Amino acid sequence: MGTESEAMAEQNSMEAQNLDLKCLPNLDSPPSSVPSDGADDDDTVARLSAILTTNAVNDFSFKRVPSDYYDWPLEARRDVLDAASIDHLCKSIVLVNTQAPSHIVDCSDRNNSKYYIVVVQYTAKFNAETIRSFLYSLNDGKIAKKKFNLRLAPEEISAKLTGYEHNGVTCIGMKTDIPVILDEAIVKLNPDYFWLGGGETDLKLGIRTSEFINYVKPFIIKCS
Repeated sequence: MGTESEAMAEQNSMEAQNLDLKCLPNLDSPPSSVPSDGADDDDTVARLSAILTTNAVNDFSFKRVPSDYYDWPLEARRDVLDAASIDHLCKSIVLVNTQAPSHIVDCSDRNNSKYYIVVVQYTAKFNAETIRSFLYSLNDGKIAKKKFNLRLAPEEISAKLTGYEHNGVTCIGMKTDIPVILDEAIVKLNPDYFWLGGGETDLKLGIRTSEFINYVKPFIIKCS
């Protein structure tokens, strides 16, 4: 009896998850720019490099890292990437507004999107409340503050929106044009060149901050 109950609970959980994924807009068919399963390792580098150079980003580099990279301390990651400091190591996180009105289901409204992607340093502690206050102000207080509640999106949804797996998420060449929020602390780094995910778990992208900003046009706020 217990086994049947557990099986039913697992099935209901999977159905709920599938329903959540089906609610994502216009994402059933990945665009041709996203490499298919089994693509050669160099495909991601070539695709993202083409996107960057086409958009006047010239100071960037890709670097492959060992499979156990995320088991390393930040100092070791800094060294393998030849980054200026551990503060120059950053990550991209997909957030979902769990309290968005029912008609807000996609990213078509940059100022009031269902999803955002925030870029923060590994050394910083992300503060969702500052983003909540920012979005409230961005909409001139016309939307109740309680309608903004940013939380980490489930990995399945993050992958479906971006086209990238966990630890490989980057703001470049995403399947969905998700509004980007860049932590102000990254803009203040010296030198102005930081590292983030490169589209695959073992691929990292280094990029000049000013060129990243000119292309991605992120919201720049203090969110850590």
